[in-house]
Amino acid sequence: MSSLEQLHHDDMQHTLRDVQALLARQKLEEDLIHRQDLHRHEDRRELVENLAHKQNVARITDKLTGLHPADIAFILEALPVDDRLFVWDLVRSAETDINDGEVLLEVSDAVRESLIEAMAPAELVAAAENLDTDELADLAPDLPKQVMDDIYLGLDTEERERLRAAMSYEEDAVGALMDFEMVSVREDVTLEVVLRYLRLFDELPDHTDQLFVVDREERLLGVLPLQRLLVNDPDSNVGELMLTDTLTLHPGDKADDAAKAFERYDLVSAPVTSRDRKLIGRMTVAAVVDFIRDKSEAELLGQAGLKEEEDIFAPVWDSVKNRWSWLAVNLVTAFVASRVIGAFEDSIEKLVALAALMPIVAGIGGNSGNQTITMIVRAIATGQMPPDVLRRLLHKEMSVALFNGVFWGGLLGLLAFALYRSWSLGLVMTLAMTLNLLLAAFMGVVIPLTMQRLGRDPAVGSSVLITACTDSGGFFIFLGLATLLLI
Repeated sequence: MSSLEQLHHDDMQHTLRDVQALLARQKLEEDLIHRQDLHRHEDRRELVENLAHKQNVARITDKLTGLHPADIAFILEALPVDDRLFVWDLVRSAETDINDGEVLLEVSDAVRESLIEAMAPAELVAAAENLDTDELADLAPDLPKQVMDDIYLGLDTEERERLRAAMSYEEDAVGALMDFEMVSVREDVTLEVVLRYLRLFDELPDHTDQLFVVDREERLLGVLPLQRLLVNDPDSNVGELMLTDTLTLHPGDKADDAAKAFERYDLVSAPVTSRDRKLIGRMTVAAVVDFIRDKSEAELLGQAGLKEEEDIFAPVWDSVKNRWSWLAVNLVTAFVASRVIGAFEDSIEKLVALAALMPIVAGIGGNSGNQTITMIVRAIATGQMPPDVLRRLLHKEMSVALFNGVFWGGLLGLLAFALYRSWSLGLVMTLAMTLNLLLAAFMGVVIPLTMQRLGRDPAVGSSVLITACTDSGGFFIFLGLATLLLI
């Protein structure tokens, strides 16, 4: 984290603590007022309550005023539901002058649901009216149908077509992420004409680093970087200076591929065209960063067995539904592992040392398998995984596992000998560690590649499955070898 980012993070933490302290102070003051013996003077009590309430509201409003919508979203996500809704009411008040539609875009999906439920249909329509078409398309899936119908009726013909187009694409397609706000010019005009045209704008669309050159049918001919516009002779024609060899995206392209292109070529924006080269939008680095962040968060949640992002202050039942599926899988795998151990109860009773040593074999195997899976999933995500690579990957990963098994298993074998004075037990530890690491390497390659071929996200649940395999397999290998060689 850079020093500037750290400074902003510290500022936001300070602001959050101030808001939390003001909310706690408000509750305390209200409680004290109610405890006072003012029943004989109801008018006086109401006056004191209203005065204290207005003072706290003014203090909290002052903290919120001027904050970026993303910072408002950060504060809302960190507050319990009751406090969140109270602050949300203040955000939507005229005093803060905050675009509540942009705040709805910035908060997480789970928190957005609670905020939308607290708003009347007319308020939702008013909030959505301040959003661009592409932003509205992002918000639309969370809005009630009646609200979307009212919003749709309030759009002009061009905006309706744009909204319909943006909502027709899959979430992971370029068309769902593209921005319709852009600047296009003709190739037969001079740079002086272009500069005069740009001065008519109050401000350029965000992340405008180039202008798009189109013909009279709006077909893309090339791009004119702003740098070329500013440093060349104003009498030069656009057609003479435009770049024709530029990256062009299509709305049906995968956002993953677009993100890789932005990273590879250090792009700020790229045109989005139809199959007949008509310019219909642009992709910006801001949309790419948001997509990568959302995808990374989804993968992180998936690895933990969570179906979706969860509000930390969500109702208990909502959290239960979000977590139960992979917990059920864990229950089954844990039961299988326990049955493996149960099958060797006699061996464990005869040599108690086995109970102390077998978690080591299973734990190291699980860590090794997760390392392999992480590497494979990353290669899949970056597009560096050739189609016919299974045999080569298995050979490489199992060679690494064999080396690690012999080396670390040998060390564990020596440790077991030092503790229990048994060469046979040390040999069992070495063999069990080696075989379990080989199993972990095999499953670490096979699981994500199999999930990819089945059309599933290879990151979701892979760590759960590899842990199940290395636990059950590790117990079986270790206890089986011990039964054969020691008992």
